[in-house]
Amino acid sequence: MKYLLIALSFLPVARLSAQSGKLKQTTYRGILYRQDSNEVVFTIDVRTEKSKPVFYIINDTERLRVTDIKQAGDSLFFNMPVFESSFHTKIEKDGSLKGTWIRGTRGADQYWPFKAIPGQAFRFASSKQPVKQSITGKWVVTFTNTNGTTEKALAIFKQVKNKLTGTFLTTTGDYRYLDGVITNDSLKLSTFDGAHAYIFIAHIDNENTISGGIYYFGPSGKQAWTAVKDNNAPLPEQESPTSLRKGETSLNFAFKDMDDKLVSLKDEQYKNKVVIIELMGSWCPNCMDETKFLSEYYRNNKKRGVEVLALAYEYSTDLQRSKASLEKFKTRLSVAYPILITGVAVGDEQRTEKTLPQITPIRSFPTTIILDKKGNVREIQPVFYGPGTGTYYHKFVKEFNETVDRLLKE
Repeated sequence: MKYLLIALSFLPVARLSAQSGKLKQTTYRGILYRQDSNEVVFTIDVRTEKSKPVFYIINDTERLRVTDIKQAGDSLFFNMPVFESSFHTKIEKDGSLKGTWIRGTRGADQYWPFKAIPGQAFRFASSKQPVKQSITGKWVVTFTNTNGTTEKALAIFKQVKNKLTGTFLTTTGDYRYLDGVITNDSLKLSTFDGAHAYIFIAHIDNENTISGGIYYFGPSGKQAWTAVKDNNAPLPEQESPTSLRKGETSLNFAFKDMDDKLVSLKDEQYKNKVVIIELMGSWCPNCMDETKFLSEYYRNNKKRGVEVLALAYEYSTDLQRSKASLEKFKTRLSVAYPILITGVAVGDEQRTEKTLPQITPIRSFPTTIILDKKGNVREIQPVFYGPGTGTYYHKFVKEFNETVDRLLKE
């Protein structure tokens, strides 16, 4: 993929017109085709801003702004703003786009057939008949893998007539902004953010039970799921959450930043400061959400004696690939604190032992570690729930602020 992206970077930026077709300023219905022909659908709002094309990828209330758009003749190329994710398309005579979505992964790049149809503002076709039941609320979800093992999650749904939005909270994070419909006794939800490409379907038995669900992820992955309504349901518990190993009180690491400067907690910049350490990766949508929060928090609180460091675990140990992905991530999210490259791939089973042997295995990304002014680990947050989870995100923000405020007063 890197050779394709390099080639695209030299394409001239042209006005949005082509001999065989013209991109239209309207809402497009994007369709990604899985290997089993199931469709991951999403919405693209096409606009012109300051004489340049801008796309907005819409999932519920989120609008991901895409500005890296290039045209050469009837070919249109655009890169998603944060991840290793790009589209190579052709503008058809009717203004539709047809081509390929290319996604970088830990292994080989994925190539998904893609089409976007202009003038289709709907995500899923839905019946105009009124829905008989409401599924707004919290649901205890059981996902069943193909080998028969199960995983618990918490679903939050919000229904307004036929429109359905929500998310799933798992032991490792959330599925961000899901958007869809209820038609008769069935639900459909999907999301696309450049990394996540998911679709959920299920049968609504009644206001308290959902059955026959299938969760489609990636080019061919799927899980069965069922749900039972419970507005008092707790969050799913992570098994053996990340913690300090017995006898340890602090961390000890030194990694290079994006400018090849070696950074350590022993540096003068971090002495007598409350330090927040974000374990993340540029491939991770939940990390994108936490980084947005931490970037704003750091700008507003740096003068109070707070420092933030990010330790990046990328798809591979290819330094140039990691730097390119992290630079894109850092620029788009306006990250002002250092991002350190651990040099250890996220898929490495020994990633924790090779980088932070003072803690037990890292179970999810992002994981957040908060140090007091003496450098002692005072809190480890092993899972993060982002703004798509509503009250759970607000709870995180409140507790995060209270923790840092308390440590600053010590």
